[in-house]
Amino acid sequence: MRLSQLILVISFIDGKCLAQGIKGWISLGKTLDYIPKNIFTIADAKRGDIGNTAEQYAHTFFSTYPFDSVTVAPYMGKDSVAPFLQFPGKWAIVLGLTSNAGSADFQLQPSGDELLYEKVLKTVATWGTPDNTMFVIGATRKEQLKHVRDMLPQHFFLIPGVGSQGGDVPTVCDNALNSDGGILINVSRAVIYAGKDMDFAVQAAKAAKEYQQQMANYL
Repeated sequence: MRLSQLILVISFIDGKCLAQGIKGWISLGKTLDYIPKNIFTIADAKRGDIGNTAEQYAHTFFSTYPFDSVTVAPYMGKDSVAPFLQFPGKWAIVLGLTSNAGSADFQLQPSGDELLYEKVLKTVATWGTPDNTMFVIGATRKEQLKHVRDMLPQHFFLIPGVGSQGGDVPTVCDNALNSDGGILINVSRAVIYAGKDMDFAVQAAKAAKEYQQQMANYL
């Protein structure tokens, strides 16, 4: 998959959707129906269970709701990720190095002669291939972006944290691009909340275009 094929990452699941119960799931389905089929979609569900439960989650987000990819948590081991790798043309986006303050509790702790997140990335990379496995790497971890790219030269990264969280497009691109592009930059709050008045949609479109233009400078 090349970056030129990834037009927009648009569909995410969050607590607000699920908190609405059945209405939230109905809205999720309607949202998917509105999205053109050539738009790459991500279910930001962060699932991380095992066995039959993991298999059912995979069917939920790849069959019932036909997303192209879903975020998963790897800390219960291979059997929490493997079911998501059994769907041809679909992607598991595995949490690798996140940008929240609590990531220091586990991800940045030593594990032998490396940090835990390094061991996780190297191990998970052996479960799938660059054609079905991506990794979440936070943009605010500027000092680690280059290091992670050196560890995983061929995988795509989903990179949140640009905009309101302090990350920026030039730093991400300078440190994480590969020969295929190799990155999906997610900008959420800086676009969604670009405007607060009745013209909020116009302001959101303007902000999105500005970020798109920044990214285009590196293509």
